[in-house]
Amino acid sequence: MPHPYVLLSAAVSLDGFLDDTGPERLLLSGPADFDRVDEVRASCDAILVGAGTLRSDNPRLLVNSDERRAARIAAGRPAYPLKVTVTGSGDLDPAAQFWHTGGEKVVYTTDKGAATATEALRGLDEGLAIDIVSTGPELDWRVLLEHLHDVRGVRRLMVEGGGRVHTQLMREGLADELQLAVAPLFVGEPAAPRLFGPGDYPPGRLRMVETRAVGDVVLVRYVPTAPGAGGLASAADRHWLALACELAALCPPSETAFSVGAVVVAADGTELARGHSREGDDPVVHAEEAALAKIDPADPRLTSATVYSSLEPCARRASRPAPCARLILDAGVRRVVTAWREPDTFVAAADGNGLLATEGADVVVLPEHEERAKAPNRHLL
Repeated sequence: MPHPYVLLSAAVSLDGFLDDTGPERLLLSGPADFDRVDEVRASCDAILVGAGTLRSDNPRLLVNSDERRAARIAAGRPAYPLKVTVTGSGDLDPAAQFWHTGGEKVVYTTDKGAATATEALRGLDEGLAIDIVSTGPELDWRVLLEHLHDVRGVRRLMVEGGGRVHTQLMREGLADELQLAVAPLFVGEPAAPRLFGPGDYPPGRLRMVETRAVGDVVLVRYVPTAPGAGGLASAADRHWLALACELAALCPPSETAFSVGAVVVAADGTELARGHSREGDDPVVHAEEAALAKIDPADPRLTSATVYSSLEPCARRASRPAPCARLILDAGVRRVVTAWREPDTFVAAADGNGLLATEGADVVVLPEHEERAKAPNRHLL
């Protein structure tokens, strides 16, 4: 199901701490970076923090700039983003500033935690517009994100902590971006909270997309690269499929074939090859075919790689003996992510996804990218 774009935001010391162990919150950012964070908040539909952060920092999570709030209102949006907190236990302090500032709030919790949270917040003013939502017996981040997207209309979610929340989202491959402000100081206290805890993270290296000075801190922005596993989509899957859709726009126009882009990515997030329909001097080559042809068939990374294709790989074709679904299977690839099921324009009842699944491949369809995949093919539809 579609998720919001999930942006993790944090400031850390040079030795990786979010705070020290003193009674007052350690201010790692300066005025310039606080203003940058305010700008990011204003661009988002919702801001999320864990209940632990509510207890330790007592944040308000507001857009502080009058001009930015006015711009949101002029654009038909509420003055403040939706405020979201997450708690497994439902243990919430009704006196926290979170409840008494800004606009609407949502609490995501468990079945058991919902009863506790309802009781804890019972005495609050009914006009505060607080929604308590259970994700089931356990806290389920995918259910939470789907609810935010489908029910609350959130398309861009800013996550401001704490370390446990950041760790869970990163470990589950659900973070689309990490914005990290690195402050020029050391904490050096073993008991102080860190940004990320130990655990089983997605493999490989993140990709840096920006670095710049903001006052005396350095902002670094990273996006994930490692594909998801099995039938579950990761944030990196969405990034790579977006690239495949961009490649489709590079195809020479045709009245008799679709424009498709494809990328092959190793399990550690290394791009192995990319291609697009009618690439080079071959007027009938398909995108997946073009990409796979650039990889050594003996490359051991193929068996754990993912193929991203803007259009469902073909199961039948007239121009070549082997359709793309067969080429993918013969290459040893067993995971495919696509945006758009092939219409009957040229081949009736095409079912490349079905062929792939029948022979043991995991197929993930991300329909939120369908319109981008269709864009260079509007003249054919």
